[in-house]
Amino acid sequence: MRADLKLVTQKTDTSVNKHKSKGDLTKSLILDAALHLAGRDGLEGLTIGLLADRMNMSKSGVFAHFESRESLQIEVIQEYNRRFKQFVFDPSMKLPRGLPRLEMMLDLWISLSISELTTGCIYISGAIELDDRPGPVRDELVQIVQNWRSALMRAIQQSIEEGHLRNNCDPRLMLFAIYSAILGLQHDARFLQVEDSIDVAKICLKKIIDDRKPK
Repeated sequence: MRADLKLVTQKTDTSVNKHKSKGDLTKSLILDAALHLAGRDGLEGLTIGLLADRMNMSKSGVFAHFESRESLQIEVIQEYNRRFKQFVFDPSMKLPRGLPRLEMMLDLWISLSISELTTGCIYISGAIELDDRPGPVRDELVQIVQNWRSALMRAIQQSIEEGHLRNNCDPRLMLFAIYSAILGLQHDARFLQVEDSIDVAKICLKKIIDDRKPK
């Protein structure tokens, strides 16, 4: 398991951020703590007061950086997405288009999912929390998840164009199958605590691809 993929517990690198202002660095540290709390308690459990207690700051000090609970939740989603993009999407884009890129996206995504089994994936847990809560926080998460799904869809379509997957492969069905495997891993490993759920998920993703390769 790659420890650097655990997004919600990644610590801010003060050496990298040494050129940031004190205010920006403080905000980065607050977001680190907020990501941990959101992974543990969910986005709805994230409050200015709870975050202030964790950071040993006043509520007004935290409020100065985010102004509202809603703003805090949105920025936590955006920060999680930034880290997801950094660890999953960006490295995958360095590979040739087609199946090499798609397989890297899935390999890194499942590695990240495995590392988050104790904390939870904000994409998944947030969707459950916010599915019936309309508003800016839900809208932000929906847009980010849709962007990731669109990236996966493009990778699938490019794999078909490159001849790595069969011409009659339905990208929508393949995307649904991929997402179902990741959701199944989170459900079986976190909720049911099925011991071999990681192996099953990896086998499932491999079969999803192998079944669609040209014969």
